[in-house]
Amino acid sequence: MAERTNNRGASAFDAFYSLMHGERWKALRGCLSRPGNPVAYSNGLIAPYYLDEASIAAARALDVQPGDTVLDMCAAPGGKSLVLAVAATTGGTLVANERSAARRARLIRVLDEHLPPALRARVTVTSHDATRWGLYEQNRYDRILLDAPCSSESHVIRSPEHLAQWSPSRTRHLATQAHAMLAAAVEAVKPGGLILYSTCSVSGIENDEVLRRLLKKRGALVSVIPAAGEEGERTEFGTEIFPDRFEGRGPIYFSLLRKLTLD
Repeated sequence: MAERTNNRGASAFDAFYSLMHGERWKALRGCLSRPGNPVAYSNGLIAPYYLDEASIAAARALDVQPGDTVLDMCAAPGGKSLVLAVAATTGGTLVANERSAARRARLIRVLDEHLPPALRARVTVTSHDATRWGLYEQNRYDRILLDAPCSSESHVIRSPEHLAQWSPSRTRHLATQAHAMLAAAVEAVKPGGLILYSTCSVSGIENDEVLRRLLKKRGALVSVIPAAGEEGERTEFGTEIFPDRFEGRGPIYFSLLRKLTLD
């Protein structure tokens, strides 16, 4: 029991991320403890929606084109869904999925309040288990965004209750779940289509390590490709925009994958 107690709470949290980020952790932790600086995103909307600039950059990295069939696998609260819906424009469709009823209600409210009626009509909201998506729809979508549930350390740091309950098992569990969702996305996207994997975590276990595991098991089906034109620091498989080095923006990690066309 003593070992379990010592591996939980604020001290364990700082020890874990200090080991991961080294001397950078102090500055990164300080930035994560402060509220972000959301900006008004209004392109194509009837009312502006406030979200982090790094989130906008991640959504745009999926490179949605007019007419695309798009899936947002974990869509709430809806900011990235707005970016995707506007990019698909005439002829495109968006499936915005959210399993949680409470979060889904918020998602619907965001879509209703911000999208023009004609654009809103091309967005369908669903409530499926994203880990099982590939069992029911395969080779269906041109573009898929998986903004995976993650550790969201900025929220943990600002919540004494969540910080007291934190343990390393949290990030490992979320990484396992994210891998299952990403594997389902690989099944659901069309050959030649794109998947953007994204988190707001600073844990490499939930970021590059999820990609490493996917490529080890399904490397014959997908390849990581550069997300051109976006700011950020390159990692082995993706891009980081963390607030200590990008003027408070983020944290966001994203990696862009293309499903290969096999002869």
